[in-house]
Amino acid sequence: MKLRAVLPLSPAVALTIIVLMCAAQANAHDSWINAHQWRNPAGEWCCGADDCGVVLQPDRAVTTVPGGYHVRGIVQIDGTSSEGETQQGVDAIIPYNQRLPSPDGQYWYCRRDDNTPRCFFAPTPSY
Repeated sequence: MKLRAVLPLSPAVALTIIVLMCAAQANAHDSWINAHQWRNPAGEWCCGADDCGVVLQPDRAVTTVPGGYHVRGIVQIDGTSSEGETQQGVDAIIPYNQRLPSPDGQYWYCRRDDNTPRCFFAPTPSY
């Protein structure tokens, strides 16, 4: 068996690899939700190919109301279907007992086919 010397990567090649890895991460939201097999309290799977997205401008879009969260804004869905990346308007009340912990500190909204909320990931509140 012959061993070959590994040549150092040029800066351009290294940068290209980093950019491609970051792009793959951006579309991997379904992976972390599915990888952890997240389900809502009713037992439904949280995410299919085009069901979940990050809530944009959460400081304005997510407010607390008696008993839960009011999500009123835009959700960025980086889908894997032919639709690709889409934005969807959301106006929903999510009860506190439906909240799941967000591992990345962002708000994530997962929808059913009829656009009702299926799962909602929120950062852990700080007191």
